[in-house]
Parts: sequence; C-alpha cells; structure tokens
Amino acid sequence: MALVANRRSVMTLFSSPTCPESHRVRMVLAEKGITVEIIDVTAGHKPEDLIDLNPYNTVPTLVDRELVLYDPRTIMEYLDERFPHPPLMPVDPVSRARTRLALYRIEKDWYDLVPALESRGEKTSSKARKMLRDSLTASAEVFSAMPFFLSDEFTLADATIIPILWRLKHYRVDLPRQAKPVLQYAQRMYERESFQASLSESEREMME
Repeated sequence: MALVANRRSVMTLFSSPTCPESHRVRMVLAEKGITVEIIDVTAGHKPEDLIDLNPYNTVPTLVDRELVLYDPRTIMEYLDERFPHPPLMPVDPVSRARTRLALYRIEKDWYDLVPALESRGEKTSSKARKMLRDSLTASAEVFSAMPFFLSDEFTLADATIIPILWRLKHYRVDLPRQAKPVLQYAQRMYERESFQASLSESEREMME
C-alpha cells in the first residue's frame, strides 16, 4: 500500500461527485484552500488504486504521501490539524467535545438516513424523508441561536450539515414553515465562496 501511496506527490482525494460524505471533505478542503488532486469515483468506475489503498474500497479516501485515510470524520479532523488555519474545531477541550458530540448526532440522525433516502423503494425513502424533515424541524431553534451551528465561527459541524441541506430538494424533502431558520442558515452557508468551490457539477445540478 505504501508503494502505491508514495507514487503521489500531491495530496489526492478519491471522491464521489454525488455523495454527501465526499462533499463534507471537499468542503473542508475548500474552506482551507488546500491544493488537492480530486479523482471522481462512481459506482460503475472505481480506480484500481482505490482498491489497493482502501480495504473497504469506499469514498472518500485521502492519500497524503504514505498516509491513507478513509473515514470521513478522521479525514476532516486530520486536515484541520495538518492545515491549522483557519481552525475548524474549537480550541478548548469542552467546546471541542461538544462539537464532536454534535458531529456524532448529525451523522447518526441525518447521515444514517442517506441510504434509505436514496433507496428506490418508495416506502423506505418516504419514511426516511419524514424522519429527516421532522428532525430538522425539531432542530430549527438551534440553527437560529448563533451565526453558525452552535458556534460563532464556521466549524466541521457546518461542513457536515451543509451537504445534507443542499440535497433536500434532491431527496424530495420539503421543510415546513416552522423550519424557516434551517433554510435561512442554509442560504447563508450556500453564499460562502468555499461552499461554491466545493460543489461538483453533479451537485450543482441537484438544485436545478
């Protein structure tokens, strides 16, 4: 594996142009202005390098010289520590722990619904749409409490939330009036240069 990784002098990200897990990593790369070679990976075309590098053959997979990472949160935290400016995690231990707990809940409550949301079975996807809609609506006050999600600054939590919100139309999730703070937050995030830079062509088409 090290031999394959060492052939790459520039940081490389194997990324799906449509999955939110890859998008959240691209969001961090864009936020920090990190130079990276992005290799698009689709279900019908997975590069042989990816199979050699990642035993699970999944994306996102990051290659930084001899280091290979393939868990989205691990990749994001590595990038934040490797390129410390701007910091995307709070400095003090209590706030960092709270941010990590927020990330855990976002992943469990929203990201875990993605396979069902993308299911071809209408019953399965309909149930997931309702769960996501209800969960986001119940969280509306949190989105309006501070400029960013539970923070005065952009963090890894925002980078994780935005890809889900961007896909609401694609997932056919219509938020009710009570969720207006969620949509207002989303619009603010969409206007960030880093967010626009993070989008693949396929992701841009999701809003058309």
